[in-house]
Amino acid sequence: MKDIQSQQDHRRIGIEKVGVKEISYPITVLDKAHHHQRTVATVNMSVNLPHHFKGTHMSRFIEILNRFHGNINLRSFHLILEEMKEKLEAQQAHMEVEFPYFLQKATSSKTGLLREYSCKMHGTYDSEDDLTLEFRVPIAPPGVEQTGEGLPESLGHWGNADICVRFRHFIWIEDLIQVVEEVTSHDLKWSTAQPKPNRHPLSVEQLAKDLGQRLNDHPAISWFSVTVENLSEGFSTFATIEGPQ
Repeated sequence: MKDIQSQQDHRRIGIEKVGVKEISYPITVLDKAHHHQRTVATVNMSVNLPHHFKGTHMSRFIEILNRFHGNINLRSFHLILEEMKEKLEAQQAHMEVEFPYFLQKATSSKTGLLREYSCKMHGTYDSEDDLTLEFRVPIAPPGVEQTGEGLPESLGHWGNADICVRFRHFIWIEDLIQVVEEVTSHDLKWSTAQPKPNRHPLSVEQLAKDLGQRLNDHPAISWFSVTVENLSEGFSTFATIEGPQ
């Protein structure tokens, strides 16, 4: 059968992006404690086609994804993008993989609390690749840990910290989450950095600055963006900071 999509197109109109989106796909991601973690991702894949191509076979995106058997990490992400660009003869290749990541949190009870973190890896490749990792860390006020039987007490929901980073070298997702939680897990009513009686209510601006400083000083991170949001009834407040500073 003749491949119509790969035939020459003489109209000289380039396609900005063509691809497949919202693919529900099982993937395996690296896990510091257990080596690997299986989860289900939503995958978007696209390419920028030169003007002389009419289009591309959409099935080729899935074929490339299947070749890597769902193993998603910094190295495989680059290889998938590289193959997309080469096999589809594209100017640029793009891929976005959004997935829930689960961490077991230690408690005084026998069973630790399993927490979910929303993560997204986004990559673009032309002559070089540009890879970012986004993740959301819920911010909750401090609560009293349940020591007896039953479920732990509800901690409420103060807001979220949305982080996006570029890397100098590999770093575990768990370690990134820990960096954020070390900043966001203190008393959210009063800033513990201020001595009495000069303590003031903690703000989204202060949390964003504190997180920005920690990420700015991290040797594995070359660039970051932080947005801290405080949820309230009827409205929310937020502060955003980017680095390096």
